[in-house]
Amino acid sequence: MIQLIRGFKDILPGEIEIWQNIEKTARSLFENFGFKEIRLPILERTELFARSIGEDTDIVEKEMYTFPDRKGDLVTLRPEATASVVRSYIQHKMYAKDPVRKFYSIGPMFRRERPQKGRYRQFYQINAEVFGINSPFIDAQLIFLAVKLFHMLEVTDAQPHINSLGCSQCRSNFKKALSAFLLSVTEKLCDACLKRSKKNPLRALDCKNSSCREAMVNAPAITDYLCPECRQHFETVKSALEKLEIPFVIDKNLVRGLDYYTRTTFEIQTGLLGAQNAVAGGGRYDGLVKTLGGQDQPATGFAIGLDRLAEITGIRNKDFTKKPDIYIVALGEKSEPLAFEWNCNFGLEGIRPEMDLSNRSLKSRMKRANKLEAAYVLIVGDNELEEGAVILRNMTTQKQILIPIESLVERVIAEIKA
Repeated sequence: MIQLIRGFKDILPGEIEIWQNIEKTARSLFENFGFKEIRLPILERTELFARSIGEDTDIVEKEMYTFPDRKGDLVTLRPEATASVVRSYIQHKMYAKDPVRKFYSIGPMFRRERPQKGRYRQFYQINAEVFGINSPFIDAQLIFLAVKLFHMLEVTDAQPHINSLGCSQCRSNFKKALSAFLLSVTEKLCDACLKRSKKNPLRALDCKNSSCREAMVNAPAITDYLCPECRQHFETVKSALEKLEIPFVIDKNLVRGLDYYTRTTFEIQTGLLGAQNAVAGGGRYDGLVKTLGGQDQPATGFAIGLDRLAEITGIRNKDFTKKPDIYIVALGEKSEPLAFEWNCNFGLEGIRPEMDLSNRSLKSRMKRANKLEAAYVLIVGDNELEEGAVILRNMTTQKQILIPIESLVERVIAEIKA
């Protein structure tokens, strides 16, 4: 028997209803705030992610599904969506008519990480991206939208953690101070962080190794090195969140795992998933459009892990399971073609039908109708055809009535909606 590849999963009926409701809720919220859906390919040139995410990140170094195509060009299954959205924004010159654009997307991403609770090698994200707006208020609005989405989905434990990574000038001064600090705690750092401390010391702040996290407790805070403009930007974000009554935690070690972030960065964290506590994250990436060959445009966005969100949402699939409105039982060869025609017409009229196409007894079919929790059962056999009327049974009251065959679909619908 062929089974799933490790780290991949099937999303089955019974669970998919929760996913569909999450997606429906997200679409409605985003569109109310002026976002438009964008759908992107899952396969991109490897260069796109190497240039945007950063060649020294774990994603690019260890986790991407990268392979040569038949011409030898390196291609990659997308590990995240932002770079693809930026590539599309540039390629289609969306900035020409109006640089201010708001997009959302929902789809699969791929990273070869160690599978664990809420983390798969094919995982799904809900993304929101905004281009052309430099104001800190849009940063606050994105955090607000993410929090409100969690509230709408009955997530009881979700708290924003925020930080500022400043601009290139701020980070230059901070990196010097951080590098000096890392030299003082080298005995506590893992091998990866020892390497990072020389190339990109900020990565050490993002390490999940317990010894490294302990070592970083007394690390300098980048917010102490912000230039006046970046400090004002961050203060405005905090003030806006306070006015929107969104509680938040200032997390000095929050840098996220991608090199393109600037200024505001944030995560939505929860205690409902154990060690994997981040269920959403994002921030500002003002230099990325220019880095990938476009006009210099400010940008900001976030991603929500749909797999993780589905595990912690308070909604349940039973709230969305659709049961048959009518279960059709055809007894005899003469009645079956006509019953099949009714079955199709009920579906077209928005009445959910289920037709038993087996040759089982009436008793067996009625048991299945009960199991499916059908609202009504329509029974037609040779006798009913001769009499010109069929039996309609209300499965709640067990009341039965005769429905004339002429205009049967319309008559049954009227009875169901009565």
